[in-house]
Amino acid sequence: MPFPKKNYFQYRTKPKGPRTNERIRALEVQVISSDGKNLGTFAIKEAIEMAKQEGLDLIEISPNANPPVCKVVDVGKYRYDLQKKANKSKKKQKVVNLKEIKLRPVTEIHDYNFKIKNAQRFLEKGDKVKFTVRFRGREMQHTDLGNKLMDRIINDTAAVGKVEVSPKFEGKQIIMIVQPN
Repeated sequence: MPFPKKNYFQYRTKPKGPRTNERIRALEVQVISSDGKNLGTFAIKEAIEMAKQEGLDLIEISPNANPPVCKVVDVGKYRYDLQKKANKSKKKQKVVNLKEIKLRPVTEIHDYNFKIKNAQRFLEKGDKVKFTVRFRGREMQHTDLGNKLMDRIINDTAAVGKVEVSPKFEGKQIIMIVQPN
């Protein structure tokens, strides 16, 4: 007789968030009431009973403290507040992208101007720009052209950005990163 198939839900991962009520492992806990007052140290069963009498839950706020600090609050409201706080902090974050502009040492002036205009637009938007000057074949003998091009890029983007990683040779290319002011 083959083994019965296990249910998908039997493979659940451990629950997320702080431990609550019976999941708290400590024998004694420091209890903070629902209105924020420190009630003192209690045995875990006694603390859970106090929370149940108020119709609330006991949540482990600081598990690494000695004894662990627990608070009497409503679990649903507590998780909702954490979610709101996380969303609010996420909204304030600015994601900085790294845009790359590739050039050659023999890039024509019109193409160069076009690429510099794009780089300035990226920098004004708040993104970093990585400039790459790639050498092919016999161009490797004229690396001074690439260095002059990088100096020109630094001068042209000085108004909106400053050099974060100065020009350096990596294989057959020179790389430089400019960040916004």
